[in-house]
Amino acid sequence: MSETAIDTPSTRFLTAHGIAYTVHDYEYVSEPGKIGIQAAAGIGIDQEKVFKTLMVEIDKKQIVCAVIPVHQKMNLKKVAALFGGKNARMLNAEKAEALTGFQVGGISPFGARTQVPVVFENAALKQDVMYINGGGRGIVVGLSPKDAIACVNGQTADLTVNAT
Repeated sequence: MSETAIDTPSTRFLTAHGIAYTVHDYEYVSEPGKIGIQAAAGIGIDQEKVFKTLMVEIDKKQIVCAVIPVHQKMNLKKVAALFGGKNARMLNAEKAEALTGFQVGGISPFGARTQVPVVFENAALKQDVMYINGGGRGIVVGLSPKDAIACVNGQTADLTVNAT
């Protein structure tokens, strides 16, 4: 795990907001559904502490950013209901990249081109430090969940599919 002076819109955003964070880089491998788990392994951190950033469209009119643990699946119905909608779906890669200014696999809730509502899975609050994409493929920032939520005026909710 190396800490380097990596400059991204996310690190600039966190610095501008006075948020303490660490930067970790790892070898990015594009494998759908596995990126976050590879990030956890790449930086040597438990999966429960590493979070993925998912861009969601609710009722084809509102875009939100959902932040959930990398090893869990998002419950789209819960996300839609949270924002008063009926249906939610993942935003396609092209729209997500245009909206955020980040590449898929490197989308961060911090420093996106267009700020959208951000909601964090409740599990974030159970961590002393959460690790989340730092605005580029192969870049993760570690920070306090309270700071992460506060700097984007985020909220917390139950967003994942319950284990059966």
